[in-house]
Amino acid sequence: MTDRPFDPGLQPERTLLSWRRTCLALAVASLVSVRFAAEVLGLAAVVFGVVGMAMATGAYVAAGHRYRRAHRALSTDGELPTDAAALLLLLGALVTVGAACAIYVVGIAASRL
Repeated sequence: MTDRPFDPGLQPERTLLSWRRTCLALAVASLVSVRFAAEVLGLAAVVFGVVGMAMATGAYVAAGHRYRRAHRALSTDGELPTDAAALLLLLGALVTVGAACAIYVVGIAASRL
């Protein structure tokens, strides 16, 4: 029995692709939220969009770094490194887009009263 991963290289690559798809989807959601919320929120919508886009981009880059570290570690000693940077950046982007959406809904409701 060996400590090497059963599927060397493929599982980390699938994980990286999944992270990249998620980051790209969140970046697009950040930009689309600016398009729809700009009328109600004004400049705040742009700020939310830029912050969400920046965090999604940061998570994209962090996921690439994590992949390279994981690939190197699995090839040498067989243990995965622990790193939560990509997860925290993605969470920040998600919270930013969610906050923008919540403020947008409240702004629409307030304008109809």
